Amino acid sequence: MNPTIVLFVIGVYFIILILISQLTSRNASTKTFFTADRQSPWYVVAFGMIGASLSGVTFISVPGWVEASQFSYMQMVLGYLLGYAVIALVLMPMYYRLNLVSIYTYLEQRFGFWSYKSGAFFFLLSRTFQASLRLLLVAGVLQIFLFNAWDFPFWASVLMTIALIWVYTFRGGIKTIVWTDTLQTLFMLASVVISILLIKDDLNLSFNELVTTIENSEYSRVFYWTEWKDDKHFLKQFFSGAFIAIVMTGLDQDMMQKNLTCKNLKDAQKNIFSFSLVLVFVNLLFLSLGALLYIYARNSGLQLANDELYPTLAFNHFNAFAGIVFLLGITAAAYSSADSALTSLTTSFCVDFLDFSRKSEDEKKKTKMRIHIGFSFLIFIIILFFNQFEDKKSVISLVFEMASYTYGPLLGLYTFGLFTSRKIKDQFVPVVCLAAPIVSYILDHNSAAWFSGFSFGFFILIVNGLFTLLGLWLISSPSNAKI
Repeated sequence: MNPTIVLFVIGVYFIILILISQLTSRNASTKTFFTADRQSPWYVVAFGMIGASLSGVTFISVPGWVEASQFSYMQMVLGYLLGYAVIALVLMPMYYRLNLVSIYTYLEQRFGFWSYKSGAFFFLLSRTFQASLRLLLVAGVLQIFLFNAWDFPFWASVLMTIALIWVYTFRGGIKTIVWTDTLQTLFMLASVVISILLIKDDLNLSFNELVTTIENSEYSRVFYWTEWKDDKHFLKQFFSGAFIAIVMTGLDQDMMQKNLTCKNLKDAQKNIFSFSLVLVFVNLLFLSLGALLYIYARNSGLQLANDELYPTLAFNHFNAFAGIVFLLGITAAAYSSADSALTSLTTSFCVDFLDFSRKSEDEKKKTKMRIHIGFSFLIFIIILFFNQFEDKKSVISLVFEMASYTYGPLLGLYTFGLFTSRKIKDQFVPVVCLAAPIVSYILDHNSAAWFSGFSFGFFILIVNGLFTLLGLWLISSPSNAKI
């Protein structure tokens, strides 16, 4: 594709985002930045969350993951439904009852200072690296198909990308994100549907033949019941999906900050239930696209795999319209995740570590600005660091693997707080929260040798949470006892 066309499409796209930012950030205060004044329509939040939860990683990596895992990812997606039900019925009522801005302030009320800081720290750690990996994936695609044509260095293209995100988020914050996510979700879903239709036409298939081709392909296997040692076994994938949804949405400031902009609990629960059902069909759509891309590549004699599959075909083997469609989709998917991550990181750091509520409005604005810039620069540095590695592992797999270690302590803390009445020795919580992921990592990377080929896969998240629970139990006593 002509790099000038690519640049024009991206330029127009960002102009639209900046215009939305201008409209939504009028008379915006720091409260607006963090909570959108709790006036967001639930259906707008629900639709926008589709794009934010999927991100550019899903847009590129899920189709590319099909060769290695077939449609087994749907087992995790079905588990998401259970996880989202827990969020709507257990976590959301608590968040609204306590009127939280940062969801981690619950840990201070329940346990104390060190538990609160530990929870916020693990969110900051996890979300910073997730946002960086997601942007890295998209930045790499744009570098290959756009910036290399002008000998534009990678570091400069990444810096420009992050700067553009900062421009349309620094004033309106989460209020702007709720509306830009809606636009970006629309672009992303339209791109997937149009891509499927274009491939259908290239393969000369009717709609019924398209469905049959996917169904009869070697990629369409969903359920794995028999081999319990395999990390794709149904029970591992299903319950991993449920707990991944709980931790990566329900215990994640980024995703919950959007939900907490709804007018009331009832609207927030409508948002969660509707969003979760639509997400099942959207993920099936992505997997179907992946199967079609591999079928097309095989018929064309091409050897492509993982994260290079979709962008290479879109830019080099389909027509120009397909390339523009892909470009809009990947740009929308990437920024719907990255912009909200930057806002939530700023929110968590300001509220959880800087005692923000005691500052004047003028001090709040200055501090918020500095922190927003600081996290933008940190993400920039992390992207440059990870870009040095040549590992071709699917990025979505890496994101879930990282989440299994960084969200385990959060899972343990909230479970212990919600389902027990025991008191803990708060000063020892950081030790427990650091020890649990380390022990889980050692167990996971030696399980095949120690347990006759058994693989935990993403199920290690649950194990990590259990180790945290065990550690918290050991430093706790009954609620009526002195500790």
